[in-house]
Amino acid sequence: MKDDKLIIGGHEFHSRFILGSGKYSLKLIEAAVKDAGAEIITLAVRRANTKEQENILDYIPEGVTLLPNTSGARTAEEAVRIACLARELGCGNFVKIEIMRDSKYLLPDNQETIRATEMLAEKGFVVLPYMYPDLYAARDLVNAGAAAVMPLAAPIGSNKGLATKDFIQILVDEIDLPVIVDAGIGKPSQACEAMEMGAAAIMANTALATAGDLPLMAAAFRQAIEAGRKAYLSGLGRVLTRGGSASDPLTGFLRD
Repeated sequence: MKDDKLIIGGHEFHSRFILGSGKYSLKLIEAAVKDAGAEIITLAVRRANTKEQENILDYIPEGVTLLPNTSGARTAEEAVRIACLARELGCGNFVKIEIMRDSKYLLPDNQETIRATEMLAEKGFVVLPYMYPDLYAARDLVNAGAAAVMPLAAPIGSNKGLATKDFIQILVDEIDLPVIVDAGIGKPSQACEAMEMGAAAIMANTALATAGDLPLMAAAFRQAIEAGRKAYLSGLGRVLTRGGSASDPLTGFLRD
């Protein structure tokens, strides 16, 4: 397991948990790093300094990779502008593309996301696009230069779990890039199930931020993700569609 690293755009990570920091607080970030082992934390550029005396950058520990996102962008051009601004501010080359024109369901616009991915990849960014899990869109993102794909499990902030499970499985099976399940994961068991399916990593925010005991929930996510990854690597046992199969012989003790 020590050699089982998450590789994104040539960068290596030991943790497969990514913190989405939209509901950020010092307690959330501390728990995510200490108890969940997060090595990547998202940063909404337009929220980097939302209060006069508060800045999310002051909360993120050294050694954690920043993943600026383009939250608020409605077109590819807006997303590119936000990403370039983040890089100029010293946030590095990683960027999570979020392009949404729908304010009710917050579903990503796959076509604009593909355009933004191509433009940013050409500028040397390590691009992680948030997407609706569609095979054709995922293939286009691969061709556009994405470093990973980030399909939603359920609408952002819903904690509904793997509502798009079957479509995520198709991406895991067909796309030769890390598949990072993003948005909607509400329980450690759901994170574990996604990892058992072959997902490369899990991004979560609301599940931790709204938990009664944040550090304990962060630790639970870490353990669930690690357990799911081990189960996937071990090769899950077969499933019978009908009947049962005795684990011990049924002969030698049954008599007429």
